[in-house]
Amino acid sequence: MTALPPPRHTLLVGSGKLAARLAPLLLADGGTVTALRRSDRPLPDGVTGLSADLAVPLREPLPAVDAVVVTLPPGPGGGAYRTALTHLADALPTPPARTVFVSSTGVFDGGGDARPRTERDEPAPVTPRGEGLRDGERAARELFDAVIVRPAGIYGPGREFLLRKVHEGAALTHRRRTNRIHETDLVRTLDLLLRVPEPPALVHAVDRAPAPLGEVVGFIARRIGVPVPPDDAGAPSGYVYDGALLHGLLGTLEYPTYEDGYAQLIDGSAAEGSGRG
Repeated sequence: MTALPPPRHTLLVGSGKLAARLAPLLLADGGTVTALRRSDRPLPDGVTGLSADLAVPLREPLPAVDAVVVTLPPGPGGGAYRTALTHLADALPTPPARTVFVSSTGVFDGGGDARPRTERDEPAPVTPRGEGLRDGERAARELFDAVIVRPAGIYGPGREFLLRKVHEGAALTHRRRTNRIHETDLVRTLDLLLRVPEPPALVHAVDRAPAPLGEVVGFIARRIGVPVPPDDAGAPSGYVYDGALLHGLLGTLEYPTYEDGYAQLIDGSAAEGSGRG
């Protein structure tokens, strides 16, 4: 595929790990990047920072931009996303040509069966978090005609929740259906969705290896040399997500399975620890 140029000017709404890794990709190809965030945390070189809290109307207008990427956490209250996106839309002088809104497969909640869910399946959330995510997706479409990305189980350096649980020997539901995406492949997805002329309206960002949680923690435990965490004998829950749309769009994943991703994460951490010694 011929390299596609990035948007001329991208506004990153939220300045967490995804934004920090996405910005250098856009800058490297000649794009301009501005980050809107509540804190004054350091930004990648070349990124212009703007401080604002989208929970309230912005006092000053934002610059005109060609693209927006929203990576905000859900926040308190079911309408937090809608409030933030409304204030964002009001502060922009013109609608961006492309908006990407990062949601979550958590919009599907309340249990489920083993049938893989595709982008055609309609969520019916029953928890406040799921309902907030769903309302955020709707607001992003209504206000920005946004492309929605639903990642599942983001992991990678600095995202080591499951590794810690295995180290602790915490009881886990081995039969729970799980999906995940390595942060590297999620950032590649966001970058591509900003560049392609006609992106899909909705993408489930998952790798090629959905698996029961017991299989995943068993692999991790063997790799780090600790006992497999006990099974809490909970009922199966969770969903399996069909990632065919993403895989066709992105092509080869850098970490197509949890074995690939966790092996690199564990071995990399071990090598780093040895180097410090």
